[in-house]
Amino acid sequence: MIRAFISCAILLGTTFGFAAAQDFRTNVLLIVTDDAGYADFGCYGGKEIPTPHIDSLARDGVKFTQAYVSASVCCPSRAGILTGRYQQRFGHEFNGPSQPQPGFTKDDMGLAPDEITIGEAFRKEGYRTFAVGKWHMGLAPQFHPRKQGFDEFYGFLGGSRSYFSVEKKNINPGWVMHLNEFTVPESSITYLTDDLTDATTEFINETFPYPWMIYLSFNAVHTPMHAKEADLQQFSDIESKARRSYAAMTKTLDDAVGRILAELKEQGIERNTLVMLVNDNGGATNNSSDNGPYRGRKGSKWEGGIRVPLLMRWPGHLPAGATYDRPVSALDLLPTALAAIEARPSTYPRNLDGVNLLPYLRNEKAGSPHELLFWRRGVAAAVRKGPWKLIRIEGEPVALVNLDDDPGERTNRLADRPEIVSELMSTLSLWEKELSPPKWVEGDRWRKNQIYKHQWDVQTREQELKFP
Repeated sequence: MIRAFISCAILLGTTFGFAAAQDFRTNVLLIVTDDAGYADFGCYGGKEIPTPHIDSLARDGVKFTQAYVSASVCCPSRAGILTGRYQQRFGHEFNGPSQPQPGFTKDDMGLAPDEITIGEAFRKEGYRTFAVGKWHMGLAPQFHPRKQGFDEFYGFLGGSRSYFSVEKKNINPGWVMHLNEFTVPESSITYLTDDLTDATTEFINETFPYPWMIYLSFNAVHTPMHAKEADLQQFSDIESKARRSYAAMTKTLDDAVGRILAELKEQGIERNTLVMLVNDNGGATNNSSDNGPYRGRKGSKWEGGIRVPLLMRWPGHLPAGATYDRPVSALDLLPTALAAIEARPSTYPRNLDGVNLLPYLRNEKAGSPHELLFWRRGVAAAVRKGPWKLIRIEGEPVALVNLDDDPGERTNRLADRPEIVSELMSTLSLWEKELSPPKWVEGDRWRKNQIYKHQWDVQTREQELKFP
């Protein structure tokens, strides 16, 4: 059924004025994974779960060791990825969307329609654009992917859903599967990671020879912890039931990446496609993920919440087997993708915070892409400059760490480097003056969790897992 829907959608799209012939412009595939642990992919040190296809992106491309997202939870992080801008600039600071702030209504609860997304930018360049999977940018019609620059959409509008079909008639609106404006029958869902992959490979197959941009937004390995039985059996040696499910889900995710890479090769466009894979935040507290040496988890400003796997492969244009060690941001993905297709200057969205990484990766430009990186979600904010990172929490002492000397963030340098504290506090305050008021908040429970997560003495794994 999905194959027929996708084929029909592509046919209609090409009928209404899209490029009549492939000009061999670079295709772009942006893959976003969900809540994966930093150390759970083989190329980032994982030993327990084989991820050969994800690892192949590192072998054939560039692996980033200091890649950061702009938020440690799904919704604002993905807003930053989609726009290349700090999401706080347009009031998209919190997860949700949930409770409107004064001056806003439910009609404001989503990705601001006047922001330019990666889909809108690529469509302006004559590309076919496809959003697949988890949207999480608002449920109302004005926030639908088709209103945000994507020609086609197959996925769900909420932040998570069952990986299997749901039998009950009245399911959560955020769980409902859509193909463009159509509701997809639950009976057509087999296993969601596989279904999203089927839609992606079908789009690639049907769109050729037209240039395309795909935003493939997996919900794996976000909860619920639903795994296929055959994959669970492969990890029967893992004692923890939750970790066994996580491993099986990660295997399916890796298989999905492998199927898509194989489709690129089958179509003969492997060398003509920039593939970027990034995780949306650190490993979560509730999915048995592993952030390796890094303190903190999803929801925190510690490295375990904001430092993520990032891989790029573009054969013939980026070095193979390379490692890039300077700090970069997920905000850089949009401008890097536009540079790869040699987009016109007028296509670039206004006031981007991300930068084009290609000159740095090709050794055409020295130095670091970013002098400063910022984070804020309500009571918790942070700034990084060089090796120094400052975390400011409402009602708590400031934390200052040197990431070169202490990547695990176990030593607070607050007392011995007051001049650094003063500088970074001032820098953070100046950045905050540029931001817009949040359009919604998450509620007091999440506020308290933020404070707890960043207390200096909350350092053990057991403590980190206590609150989401």
